[in-house]
Amino acid sequence: MSASPTRRTPIAAPTAAPRIEPDTPPPWTPSELIAILDREYGRAPAQRSNAPVTELVLTLLSQHTSDHNSGRAMHRLLERFPTWDAVLEADPADIEDAIRPGGLAPTKSKRLLALLAEVRARAPDWDLAMLRRMPLEEAKRWLTTLPGVGPKTAACVLLFALGRPALPVDTHVERVAKRLGLVPPRTPADRAHELLEAQLAPSEVYAFHVDLIQHGRRTCHARGPTCDACPLATRCPRVGLPPR
Repeated sequence: MSASPTRRTPIAAPTAAPRIEPDTPPPWTPSELIAILDREYGRAPAQRSNAPVTELVLTLLSQHTSDHNSGRAMHRLLERFPTWDAVLEADPADIEDAIRPGGLAPTKSKRLLALLAEVRARAPDWDLAMLRRMPLEEAKRWLTTLPGVGPKTAACVLLFALGRPALPVDTHVERVAKRLGLVPPRTPADRAHELLEAQLAPSEVYAFHVDLIQHGRRTCHARGPTCDACPLATRCPRVGLPPR
């Protein structure tokens, strides 16, 4: 009787060594961003205008145009109409002509009249100082229930006119914050206001807003950002950009 063949135990294939990912650097904190971008670009000190209605109008005129053009439109409007009551009593065609340098004058003139009419209905003396005394969220709600006023415009009024810690998230702030991973890339602009503002101490709001705008304008452009010259490159996850 022949011996049965020896049964061999199969040898398992060697397993690959686990891949060790390089340490992912932690994201920049708001205080770090402010310190770095202040050194890189400098920052003008905050100056309250104490003119919330003026800030409302200027922010409306600044939509879809440059600061230079909106400034010209605002100057011409104030030059022709010395009071907000005078604007409301003017011929709409004259208002449209005054703000023409800011672009989209037919649309913006209608929005301006609707906005000012509602402000006067709520505050006939044009005094919005009560926004300084309201809880911040209540002040935001008061403003965003005005026609054509969203979170960015409300934050501009509160921050620049009244010195309150509300964060305006414009296109530059939104783009830079998303590329840095401070908010998820598909976060709607309205939600980005809440998420970013919650990460900031009240004393950081103005600096964060101004610094990210400067960074977006000078370095982190929408197209063709100059990443090689970026002071934040060492810890930037480049969300939405191709890998380097």
